[in-house]
Amino acid sequence: MTNKNECPACDDGQLHKRQGTEDLVIHANDKVNPRATKLEDLAQFADYSLMDKLNQDPESTTDGNDHDPRQVFSGHYVPTKPTAIANPVYIAHSPTLFDELNLDDSLAQSEGFCRLFSGDVTQVPPPMRKIAWATGYALSIYGTEYIQNCPFQTGNGYGDGRAVSVLEVSVNGRRWEMQLKGGGRTPYCRGGDGRAVLRSSVREFLAQEHMFALGIPTSRSLSLFVSKTETVRRPWYTDGSKSHEPDVLVSEPVAITTRVAPSFIRVGQLELFGRRARKKEHPKAMEELEMIFLHLIEREYAGTIDDQLSTAEKTGALIESYRDRLTSLVAHWLRVGYCQGNFNSDNCAGGGFTLDYGPFGFCERFDPEFQPWTGGGLHFSFFNQPVAAGKNFQMLCIALQPLFKDHPETVQKIRDLLEGFPAVMQSKLESMWASKLGLEVFDAELMEALIHLMTQTPVDYSIFFRELAQIPESVEQLKKSFYRDASDSQKVQWTQWLETWQSHLRGHQSKGLDDISRLMKQSNPKYTWREWLIAPAYQRAKEGDYQPIKELQEVLTRPYDEQSEDIEDRYYKLRPQAFFEAGGISHYSCSS
Repeated sequence: MTNKNECPACDDGQLHKRQGTEDLVIHANDKVNPRATKLEDLAQFADYSLMDKLNQDPESTTDGNDHDPRQVFSGHYVPTKPTAIANPVYIAHSPTLFDELNLDDSLAQSEGFCRLFSGDVTQVPPPMRKIAWATGYALSIYGTEYIQNCPFQTGNGYGDGRAVSVLEVSVNGRRWEMQLKGGGRTPYCRGGDGRAVLRSSVREFLAQEHMFALGIPTSRSLSLFVSKTETVRRPWYTDGSKSHEPDVLVSEPVAITTRVAPSFIRVGQLELFGRRARKKEHPKAMEELEMIFLHLIEREYAGTIDDQLSTAEKTGALIESYRDRLTSLVAHWLRVGYCQGNFNSDNCAGGGFTLDYGPFGFCERFDPEFQPWTGGGLHFSFFNQPVAAGKNFQMLCIALQPLFKDHPETVQKIRDLLEGFPAVMQSKLESMWASKLGLEVFDAELMEALIHLMTQTPVDYSIFFRELAQIPESVEQLKKSFYRDASDSQKVQWTQWLETWQSHLRGHQSKGLDDISRLMKQSNPKYTWREWLIAPAYQRAKEGDYQPIKELQEVLTRPYDEQSEDIEDRYYKLRPQAFFEAGGISHYSCSS
């Protein structure tokens, strides 16, 4: 909640507080709770809806000491205890999220907060519970169901292998689930150690902060802690390596970042219960599918879907709403240059936001086939994300099919929603491209010519569009974004394109150029994620210097702003040649 303004629609002193992309109306006579300064204050907001309303694995333990890989045949969650990292040290927290949660910044470094969010739930104050939970889910890759990833070859051993949820809270009418990334082994760990290293934890913490500041639906960052003494071995890249895959084993500090979202229900989770219901794998399979489906509505779509509808009708309503959210999300990704890298169904949030920052990246030198993850492929590359989203949307429809298959009207509605996905996606993309170019109406020919030029020259994706927002008169004014000088023939093509674009701005717009420039800057961030600037920060953090992380957090949470001259000189520039093809920067594995 960063902006407070008197509500123009109210006359009794009401305020609007900004929460992400939503407004929270605060009335003059509303009770404003004091900010939480200790864990006991945060505990008063505890409300464990998932554990209270869904089914516990009937074969789970009562004490949560359930850390070895095993099959989980039924139930929505497994009670487990996280494994605390040794000798935790505070690195950072999100002041923005703390503000929304009504937490005082001092809480982040308090003893109780540090203990809980570095993985120790044994001393939490009531009504917090000394237990956490992990969930199972299924996997589909680009519309194909897989069970081979499960060590038992059944699909019953795949899920939260190192992500452990420790708390649900309800604050200011909004529900948040808090999940430790790197919180230790669960039954879904598949033989792994359950840990996350400092490098990947820094990346996830900063990326969620950055995406939220970009105005893109995302899970959020609460806090980041690192162990002073505990390390794990991971494959990674030697300095200066051009290797495609990691070429060395390195010892890295373990860390825990706490991510926060209304829920962590994934399309893959719905798939797991949908598959069990289809195959009648156990007597409660259909019931458990319906339960988690209704729980998703309660957590993510309350107020959007009429509670009086039948379950079959609710499936149609949810799928329609989800299509709108998912297509908008992916259009946003392309707007800012984000590539998910591994957009499987298990990395696709049921709430329609960005989830699971593992092998992600941001496009610098423009390439429609940009893919930062060595384990990915063209199917998850930058410009192919709309198609990948359509595959995940299809898998959601298949997962929920047992709930509506006997209702012809809903069957037809969902068939129409599926068939209409490409057109809706294309419409969202066209609106996005128009906003980036400052146009009121999308022009396909103009856009196609631009993509050709951006590839041919080539340009830095973010710098180019930000410089274009200055409404340049000549190609020389775009040189800052060029990775190599344009040839004479290319300059002629650029000049022709600029003249055509300018004629659109001047001849078909209802706004003046100053207003167009201002609006374009709202669509085109100045500061973006650049891996070659992130890597030194997590490398310095290994030595105990956390200041570069704090500076990056400050820069990346103001991506649209004109910042200081020093910041511009250091952060608003092209990738140096030395970092092209560099392992761990230009590309990286998912070893985290």
